Amino acid sequence: MTEILMLDRVSWGPPRHRDILKDVSLSVPRGQVVAICGANGAGKSTLLRLIYRFQRPRSGSVMLEGKDIWELSARETARIVAAVLQEQPTDFALSVRQIIALGRLPHRRGWGAAVSSPGLADAAIIDDALARMDLKAMSDRRFSTLSGGERQRVMVARALAQEPRLLVLDEPTNHLDIRHQLELMSLLRGLGLTVLTTLHDLSLAAEFADRVIVLHQGRLLSDGPPDEALSEAHLATAFNVRSRIDRSGSHPRFFFHL
Repeated sequence: MTEILMLDRVSWGPPRHRDILKDVSLSVPRGQVVAICGANGAGKSTLLRLIYRFQRPRSGSVMLEGKDIWELSARETARIVAAVLQEQPTDFALSVRQIIALGRLPHRRGWGAAVSSPGLADAAIIDDALARMDLKAMSDRRFSTLSGGERQRVMVARALAQEPRLLVLDEPTNHLDIRHQLELMSLLRGLGLTVLTTLHDLSLAAEFADRVIVLHQGRLLSDGPPDEALSEAHLATAFNVRSRIDRSGSHPRFFFHL
């Protein structure tokens, strides 16, 4: 099977309220980098929550490697899917290394294994995640002392330590400076994993994603290669603005007007 993820006519909304996400179907092949774009409230984060098994769809199904995600245990899901969310814990008294070590928990025999004493194989994986996210110099610092951008890099490193086959990220470039945004997106492209990420920055989506999905009012508006999905017409509908795209350079530049 080439698809790692399939959604079939998925809808979700809070109890006794209308659907936020409506009749969404899509399939994602292994190794593809997918950017999910759209205005605030379009359903981007809701879609991700269904994919990393935080919310059960109201209707339809989410299939992970050919199995309904809700027929898998939480641990089984965590061995396949790692999520990096916008919300970051601020009160952990753990070090950076200990936070990243939490990513190894789904692979251990017991959930209660101490994060402070991983085995040799785990330690090597943690060291690699520290190096990839340029965090070795701060590995012993308390997580609560870090800046927002540093915390974001730690949470990505924790996800990498999880060794997932599907990596889900909700606005991972938030709080990062320009250099670390570009480094992160380049890293995601080079991982060889299937990556789904929401992005506000359309330029990053156009440059680094194999495929872009644009949501509008909870429905799929466009889905395809960046040049097709991020058309002026689609962007005008999705964001309720006039749009113009300059494609004269190596990467498109986006301009918007009310």
